[in-house]
Amino acid sequence: MLIFRQLFDPTSSTYTYLLGCSVTREAVLIDPVFEQVRRDDALIGELGLSLKWSLETHVHADHVTGAWLLKQREGCQIALAEASGATGADRLLKDGDRIEFGRRALEVRATPGHTSGCLTYVLDDESMAFTGDCIMIRGSGRTDFQQGDPRALYRSVRSRIFCLPETCLLYPAHDYRGLTATSVAEEKKFNPRLGGEVGEGDYVGYMKNLDLPHPKKIDEAVPANLRCGQPGNEAGALHDPDWAPLRFTFSGVWEVEPHWLEENLSKVHVLDVREPSEFTGPLGHIRGAQLLPLGELAAKAGEIPKDKPIVAVCRAGSRSAHATAILLKAGLSDVANLPGGMLRWRAEGRSVEGGSL
Repeated sequence: MLIFRQLFDPTSSTYTYLLGCSVTREAVLIDPVFEQVRRDDALIGELGLSLKWSLETHVHADHVTGAWLLKQREGCQIALAEASGATGADRLLKDGDRIEFGRRALEVRATPGHTSGCLTYVLDDESMAFTGDCIMIRGSGRTDFQQGDPRALYRSVRSRIFCLPETCLLYPAHDYRGLTATSVAEEKKFNPRLGGEVGEGDYVGYMKNLDLPHPKKIDEAVPANLRCGQPGNEAGALHDPDWAPLRFTFSGVWEVEPHWLEENLSKVHVLDVREPSEFTGPLGHIRGAQLLPLGELAAKAGEIPKDKPIVAVCRAGSRSAHATAILLKAGLSDVANLPGGMLRWRAEGRSVEGGSL
């Protein structure tokens, strides 16, 4: 069975794809985005996967890849097209290569045209293909920079993608309308640029008259991506908070473990967001905690001391997770949630004030 997740970066409208083998738990990640590495890293951990490869469909011009950072965090290898001209990869791919992850594999197909180093990754059973910016949903990638060539792109689509089974699902690197996937049959029939009876000359004429502005991040993204995302003058590092051994969840919340909190209560400000009756109720509360119910938090965030990091707590951890988002919006940066809340705190036998359990 294949583990599959489609992820999205709203800033660049980039799709990132996680594919894993359900037997061995080995996985690959296609087209990661630098700013989303924490999210991707959290999902990989929560699903119990081991990231083997970070793959690029091409050298992107609208975002910086997360490949290098993922290699530092996950120990994975980086692969992209030999024709890309990039440095820092562990493997440079050619047409016909295979990327294996557990009992599954991706076939590498060279599909130049958007750039000279574009690749399409085809799943071993030809049920899915990841096309980058070669063919998109009812469209195609532009061909007016980075060695773009409309004739090459037309031939790539017609000879390397449209030859796949018509039921094969196609997943692009971008979509700007919220569409998520298409199929070979759909694009052969409905793609206004490349489908039906559209000829090579028709396509070339269409692409040469698009008159599109250059991507806003091209001057930053391309040099960084030619280094597989390794930070330089164009891209800063992604810094994790270091005031505690925090864990970032796929839901976007920083968490701190109860044992660390109990040992470091003097170093943080504990914020209890339950109702007053709960604060003094059977579960009790953590020593020194400030009571500020969730419903009042946004209006009274200014009353919270800012000299220490804040750990939010509630009964089970859900209200306090929401509290961290409110605190961040209020400008308080060093905040974390206590997962499991007071239920877990008491179940683990940690000290409380009050309570009757």
